Amino acid sequence: AVLYDLLSNQTAANIMTTTTLKTVIFLGSARNITPPWGGDSRLGDRVIKWVKSVMESREEPLGADTISHDIRIIDPIEIFGPNGALSYSGGELSKPTFFMDQSTLPAAAKELQQAINEADCYLVVSPEYNHIMPPALSSVMGHFGGSNYKCKPSGIITYSPGIFGGMRAAMTIQVMLHELGCLPVSKLCGIGNVSEVLNVDGTPKDPEDRMLNQLPDLLQQLEWMAVAMANQRKLTGTF
Repeated sequence: AVLYDLLSNQTAANIMTTTTLKTVIFLGSARNITPPWGGDSRLGDRVIKWVKSVMESREEPLGADTISHDIRIIDPIEIFGPNGALSYSGGELSKPTFFMDQSTLPAAAKELQQAINEADCYLVVSPEYNHIMPPALSSVMGHFGGSNYKCKPSGIITYSPGIFGGMRAAMTIQVMLHELGCLPVSKLCGIGNVSEVLNVDGTPKDPEDRMLNQLPDLLQQLEWMAVAMANQRKLTGTF
């Protein structure tokens, strides 16, 4: 029996494969001004650097697979900036892609739409403005119809300079993600007092800070759902 178990474990190890999930990360803030009281021009830069580092180094077992991520970060400052993929429409969402003749869609917007459509899962990294999601986030994601997002999972990471970690915005982001069809996993990641938790380069000030444990827990749920939903899409397509 012991020999059988050893052989079974060796066989399982030999057939383990790597599954790379295409993961699109939406950055929610387009702020680019330093407040009069000082601090970062965009606190989210610390958070997205931390998230990017975690994602790029992540290799987690899931059944017979090892899960890794091929990430694409969508930054509204770049997307709506000069020559950005959605600069033709602007943050006010004057020209949603699903109201346009696809033959007239700018090449950069087509490429962005394709990246969103081909993703296996999504992450949103966002602050809260007036206790809700920032308009830049809803505008970027809202430029593309729900058919691009549906039957895939998403995860929500929020942050704030104070103690609440953007949790009130997370509640409003959940609703949007539900309606787009990329269902959010139940685990949330909220980083409060960001400048006390993360350095400017995104490295943790204290790697043992318990707040940092939220992200691996969220990713575990996201990866499970992403693989399950991808398998079902292959089997039956989407609804």
